[in-house]
Amino acid sequence: MNQCYSCTTCKSADKPLECYIAGLPMETSHHRVEGQSVKCGFGLQGVCCRLCSNGPCRITPEAPHGICGASADVIVARNFLRAVAAGSGCYIHVVETTALNLKETALSGGALKGMNALEHLCQLFAIPQGDPHTRAAAVAQAVLDDLYLPDYTPMKLQQKLSYGPRLAKWNELGILPGGAKSEVCAGVVKCSTNLNSDPTDMLLHCLKLGISTGVYGLMLTNLLNDVMLGEPEITPAPVGLGVIDPDYINIMITGHQHSIFVHLQEQLKKPEVQELAKAAGARGFRLVGCTCVGQDLQLRGVHYQDIFSGHAGNNYTSEAVLATGAIDAVLSEFNCTLPGIEPICDRLNIRQICLDDVAKKQNAELKPFVFEDRERISREILEEILESYKNRRARVPLNLLPEHGNTNTITGVSEVSLKKFLGGSWKPLIDLIASGDIKGIAGVVGCSNLTAGGHDVLTVELTRELIARDILVLTAGCSSGGLENCGLMTPEAARLAGPKLRAVCESLGIPPVLNFGPCLAIGRLEMVATELAQALNVDIPQLPLVLSAAQWLEEQALADGAFGLALGLPLHLGLPPFITGSSLVTKILTEDMKALTGGQVIVNSHAGESADILEQIIMDKRQALNI
Repeated sequence: MNQCYSCTTCKSADKPLECYIAGLPMETSHHRVEGQSVKCGFGLQGVCCRLCSNGPCRITPEAPHGICGASADVIVARNFLRAVAAGSGCYIHVVETTALNLKETALSGGALKGMNALEHLCQLFAIPQGDPHTRAAAVAQAVLDDLYLPDYTPMKLQQKLSYGPRLAKWNELGILPGGAKSEVCAGVVKCSTNLNSDPTDMLLHCLKLGISTGVYGLMLTNLLNDVMLGEPEITPAPVGLGVIDPDYINIMITGHQHSIFVHLQEQLKKPEVQELAKAAGARGFRLVGCTCVGQDLQLRGVHYQDIFSGHAGNNYTSEAVLATGAIDAVLSEFNCTLPGIEPICDRLNIRQICLDDVAKKQNAELKPFVFEDRERISREILEEILESYKNRRARVPLNLLPEHGNTNTITGVSEVSLKKFLGGSWKPLIDLIASGDIKGIAGVVGCSNLTAGGHDVLTVELTRELIARDILVLTAGCSSGGLENCGLMTPEAARLAGPKLRAVCESLGIPPVLNFGPCLAIGRLEMVATELAQALNVDIPQLPLVLSAAQWLEEQALADGAFGLALGLPLHLGLPPFITGSSLVTKILTEDMKALTGGQVIVNSHAGESADILEQIIMDKRQALNI
């Protein structure tokens, strides 16, 4: 498709998508950007407090304290901690749901598709040999037991999952977390009215929440899903709106909790269920991936090729996916399920079903997943989707974009599949880094937003800059959805890399951007970093490794970022996280953090300048390692 010059919507790195959205006869988030272009200056700086009825108080040079006496430093730190606690709570909800579903699956003798992952966890948790279902239930229970500890009792599994030098540093700083759910509660309490007024203490609590988020909400969610849903395998796959085939009954999935709809997923694979779709006039049922749960399904796509059509896009692509008219139902179970999908679903008569009340949409049916009732729930969902297809397809016009995306994005990359691809050892990658053929590694992770240049704009431009400098990019999150739809995860993208990285990619037949999948897979990047550090006998901050959440969006991203800082990694953000109203908080995060954990926050919205900064950090770390 030629570039559209008449677009009046938000810019996108994905030009075909940008023009498609501009031509839609309905409003999307991309259309609303201009109307929300004037931002609250107090909110941007984080100096607005509305915790009590004396407020909202806003800090200015003429009024440097709120009515209670809170300074800008206190208000900013308090708001930041509140956001990190909320983001951590989201991830802890996900790992709790996953552990409960694995436990119930194991106790009922259900399918366990990742036996290698199970064995790995059993060895880590010292669970004895025996029946796989008994062992899987024990793994799940061990996770739940840790999650439910009080905040004053350190979680046990972090000792088994975390890297020794990092554990020592966290212990030294007094930030080893207790029970993850209790830590969220403690964080919320700490930042309530007229309680903690020590910004440094609140920021240290953010690090504590980051650790429990990373170890449990990220790392363990992935590993538990691997046991239940199958382990990722590297494979080419189709992406973009082109994966939507109107000849099928299409179900768009959105959220983060893959284990919630695994029973329905298995039902869709049955011939008798596919026959129901054929009797209604379709070729069958298909799942269309969107947001992070779509990427998680994509990551394991080799296990579900018969029902999974591919990953269509990230959070701010979801409205366009629905606007094609070929989606017959939306199943939501977590974020990033935009409220803006609701009027589109109503207009196009798309059935909305929510499987978890945390993701309840106003005009949707709430059908909470209850393991004991899974047969009934899956049957009712299928009946409703069939009814939706029969009632709407003949009356709703199609507006497809079949040429969008590509068919050979490389997916299924994980800490296990990548190491296997390298021959079972990290030595080939370490040798390439030592020789300078790969200068270093950048994890480009997290969300997509519409403000840092536009939809995926900064993410794509920064990634292009990094690979052109012979820096290998690993990605996880909605950022992956934008990068893959823009073609940066195909083997042909090697031509965009610097000469040395290009040669490596072409010799191995891989892209210069490796797709680890959903934002949960940030935990997989940590596992890669840990194994590289172990192989080199160094601590994680010494690695030529940097992070960028160029287009972070939500409070969950701030919890992710707190984990990155606790690991001691440089963390680039395209936009500041509402902290600039406090010189103290800004200084701690951007400067003083280096002496605490080794990490630091870098804020820059320009792709080239950001790449310069990250490249220099990598070069400094290479020099320190004498490579």
